[in-house]
Amino acid sequence: MNEPLPRGSETRLVLTHLMQPADANFMGNIHGGIMMKLIDEAAGACAYRFCRTKVVTAAIDRIDFHHPVQVGNLVRLLANVNFAGKTSVEVGVRVEAEDLTTGMVAHTNSAYLVFVALSDSHKPIPVPPLVAETPDQKHWYSEAEERRRKRLAERQPADS
Repeated sequence: MNEPLPRGSETRLVLTHLMQPADANFMGNIHGGIMMKLIDEAAGACAYRFCRTKVVTAAIDRIDFHHPVQVGNLVRLLANVNFAGKTSVEVGVRVEAEDLTTGMVAHTNSAYLVFVALSDSHKPIPVPPLVAETPDQKHWYSEAEERRRKRLAERQPADS
């Protein structure tokens, strides 16, 4: 059976990456910029898969660094569409690093990114609706709605 899934049916994505010496500083810690790139890639792939069209990064609300990532760690990026607006989606990414020797897993990063869906002529186009079904999805949707409200309020000019 070779049928595509309908738009908006895929809200989650997991990417993995084995961290190499070229990704690290002299102390063996992976550069923050490398982690930011991986987060953007995972979130972008998740948004693209959900929308089934090209997307571009429009905003990064925040990236938190909780724990360093080391050379040799297997990094898991768990991306999830938290909110869908008219032409944009918010994707949350949780990053975990596994020490392959000990099996210990650390939550290293959290991030929220916003992507806008684009037509072939690079104009914003509607995204599929997101239906939050589970308690976790409803919680993530509600929190994402609040972050969206704050982002939009920050764009408004201050009244004199």
